[in-house]
Amino acid sequence: MDDATSEVYYAQLVAQEDTRGVLRALREVVEERGLFCALYSDRASHFYLTPRAGEIVDRFRLTQVGRCMQQLGIGMIAAYSPQARGRSERAFRTWQGRLPQELRVRGLVSVAEANTFLRETYIREFNETFSVCAAQAGTAFVALKRTDLELIFSLQHERVVNRDNTVSFANLCLQIERAKWRSTLSGCRVTVYEHLSGMLSVGYGPHIIAQYDAQGKPMVLNKVKTRRQSQTEKQLSNRTIDVLQKADTLMC
Repeated sequence: MDDATSEVYYAQLVAQEDTRGVLRALREVVEERGLFCALYSDRASHFYLTPRAGEIVDRFRLTQVGRCMQQLGIGMIAAYSPQARGRSERAFRTWQGRLPQELRVRGLVSVAEANTFLRETYIREFNETFSVCAAQAGTAFVALKRTDLELIFSLQHERVVNRDNTVSFANLCLQIERAKWRSTLSGCRVTVYEHLSGMLSVGYGPHIIAQYDAQGKPMVLNKVKTRRQSQTEKQLSNRTIDVLQKADTLMC
């Protein structure tokens, strides 16, 4: 929900709020709207690590959501009381009072049906009724230029490659094939990207070196760009254009 206008950007019914669900929601908002200034949330464990109950959150040890927001340059603000998030709490009470009745009247009894109703009808009607105009014209969203959201909005885990060029992860043994630029990665630190779809990728520096399905079965390596790779390709593209322009000038 937008703190300035109370407009709801995303809503889904889930069994339990968790890291995957939060990342999925944030990705949809970022892709559709752009980058926002800050995420104001409660202190649930998927947002923050709190050393002791009731104490301030740890700003240095990041959760997966915290790491994701840091990579995108989005700040995080922790609420220390329900009153600090009064607008969202009031919105929740409105949803709790209205949504069950809307579902009952329409005879929607499954979570899938309810979520379809949320996406296609309810959110729009809710915003038309309860959202307000911002104090200033324009938007605070910044256009998204990054192309590596698939990696950013994943769960990232650091691992060390075994001697047999495998990576152990979640009771799986991920075999890394020999690369042209390096025969083995034994002893090297790699990153296992656990995608929201369940697919797994293994990254070494700026390279994605392997991909697997949720059961650890190797897949054909798709091109999942890191930010460094995207910047390099852009620089090479610009250089190519410069060379062609100079060549065209010389030919004239």
